Amino acid sequence: MSHSSPAAPGRLELVRTFVNTRDIEAGTDAIASVDGLTSWLRQRGLVEAGAAAGPADLVRARELREAIREALAANHAGGPIPDGAVGRLNDAARSARLSVALTPQPGWTSRPMVGGVKGALGSVLAAVVDSMADGTWPRLKVCVNDACRWAFYDRSRARSGKWCSMGVCGNRAKQQAWRVRQV
Repeated sequence: MSHSSPAAPGRLELVRTFVNTRDIEAGTDAIASVDGLTSWLRQRGLVEAGAAAGPADLVRARELREAIREALAANHAGGPIPDGAVGRLNDAARSARLSVALTPQPGWTSRPMVGGVKGALGSVLAAVVDSMADGTWPRLKVCVNDACRWAFYDRSRARSGKWCSMGVCGNRAKQQAWRVRQV
């Protein structure tokens, strides 16, 4: 959608920005190449300076991103994550050897047990798991405008946000509904 939306809290922001590496409306993708993926991961400190993504890593990253996008779409209705997305998320968790660790406070956190790009993608997935545990996950959604699908954190009081931006996608939907009523 070529705009920025408010940050999500904590590590959930990593998930939001990862999903938004693909701007459906603008037709751009920050991780369209192995160099793009490597650069994105390095900028966030998820891989060491010498690490580089390969073609298989690129496929894995793009599959993970779209599986997360599908999971975020399910957050609108509070329904289950689609089976295909669950399968891809679980595959990514196994690949990163995602593990659970107890914390000094009563709680736990997840983390990848491998390094490199697999571990970096595991860190994104660990943020998903941690947000599910801390209750922030249901507020991370994607715009219901199929031409957009931008990830945003729903800060509305009723948790009923549908659009990434009321001024853009929300306005478009309202204008379209008005035109339909006028016919």
